[in-house]
Amino acid sequence: MSELMDKIVNYITENNCNVYRVALMGDGFEPEFKTLVPANPCQDSYSMAKAFVVTAIGLLYDRGLLKTEDKVTDILAEFVPEGIDGRWHNITVDDALKHRMGLPQNFLDIDCFDANGFTDDYLDYMFRYPFMYEPCGEAHYTDGAYYLLSRVVEKLAGEGTDNLLWRELFAPLGFREAAWSHCPKGHVMGATGLYIRANDAVKLGELYRRGGVWNGKQIISKEWVDIVLSRGYELKPTGIGTSFGKGGMRGQMLAVFPDKGLSVAWHAYKFDGKSDLLQIIQDS
Repeated sequence: MSELMDKIVNYITENNCNVYRVALMGDGFEPEFKTLVPANPCQDSYSMAKAFVVTAIGLLYDRGLLKTEDKVTDILAEFVPEGIDGRWHNITVDDALKHRMGLPQNFLDIDCFDANGFTDDYLDYMFRYPFMYEPCGEAHYTDGAYYLLSRVVEKLAGEGTDNLLWRELFAPLGFREAAWSHCPKGHVMGATGLYIRANDAVKLGELYRRGGVWNGKQIISKEWVDIVLSRGYELKPTGIGTSFGKGGMRGQMLAVFPDKGLSVAWHAYKFDGKSDLLQIIQDS
């Protein structure tokens, strides 16, 4: 076990933290993976899933199938019901990526609310739901934005977001397992419900740290990596050094430390020591 992993494990055990697994990957050492609390191999990553949807959007961007200024109602025109609020037609992919949807916070959050309460057609439910805020204005974090983006990916790719990512991301990066929650009509939730191993999750951080390159192959373009990091599409500064990353409900984390040449990921339950642990990694 490396010195860094030893420090991480010591913090978790000494503070009796409910962290299931931690994975490290970076320059100058072999990838490491440590189980601290016995659990099933794959865990719900909660909102970490959004960073994977961002990457799916990037795959379509790189193919020339999508621009961030595209209007979501143009892409999903066949699903747009008549008589919706006209402001829907102003919302772009960029607005959705930045949660500028005008919808309530935690809208379509299947982790906090009964998923049966959203009818069996989540997209129709969303289009008909009254705006709480002015769309295209201030950001209000909502799972609805990333369900919408997952539907955008599916429409443009001609296949589910999970199927696209299995072929274009998960398989090339050597993921062992992955499963994603679906809505009643069989569409990937996007915002949450992605079950993966921590030692696979960490690979996404390394992909962005390496400018979109994995084993010598350009998986996503450097241009898209720069767009994501400059615009804060889910992968945002953590407040610790130059690190950036994406967290998830109940203590999940994917973090990248560019100045240290490494990435870390963990799955947990009711873990509130994220900042302390990130600082330990930064200081090591």
